[in-house]
Amino acid sequence: GKVVVIDPGHDGGNASHPDLISRQVWAGNRWKDCDTAGAETHGGYEEPAYTFDVARRLARRLRQLGAHVVLTRTTNSGVGPCIDRRAGIGNRAHADAAISIHADGNDAAGARGFHVIRPLLVPGVNDVAIAPSKRLAFAVRNAFRRGTPMPVSNYAGTGGIVARDDLGGLNLTVVPKVFIETGNMRDARDAALLSRGAFRAREARALAAGLTLFLVSG
Repeated sequence: GKVVVIDPGHDGGNASHPDLISRQVWAGNRWKDCDTAGAETHGGYEEPAYTFDVARRLARRLRQLGAHVVLTRTTNSGVGPCIDRRAGIGNRAHADAAISIHADGNDAAGARGFHVIRPLLVPGVNDVAIAPSKRLAFAVRNAFRRGTPMPVSNYAGTGGIVARDDLGGLNLTVVPKVFIETGNMRDARDAALLSRGAFRAREARALAAGLTLFLVSG
């Protein structure tokens, strides 16, 4: 009976509509682009397709467990939605938990691994979401580390946790929400994992376990 909002990062049509996704929207403490095109592996596997596949697998798993699931986009052929609207979908759904799925595009040599991003305080905007989002971040981090062979990031955060106040999807949330960068698409080792359907299935199970742990622990 819990409500979970899943946000597959970016969208398949973003890259061909730079005029639309570069439109400026208010992100709680600054103006930002509506969205971006996302990353891709050296082999051409694009982040929007990847995140959508993981999101659908996760949604299926959570529904089997009895959750009411809302996706911020239901195809990979559109544009957006903008970052403020993505946050708004979770807020209007009164989500018990929300997660935005991404994969990074860091070109630094040797940069690999996953990290979970939790919101920093934007006073008067996301105040009520800070404490539960921190608990959600650790639940997701722990489950993803246990449930997949993807290592913790060696280039971002500490122990796979990062706190940021420059992401509109987190700045504008009033429900518990995190982002997860599930790996680095520009690293050959990470890309090999992210490109495998069997690995994405493991990711979905791990993310479902982390969300479940958060939801049942209160």
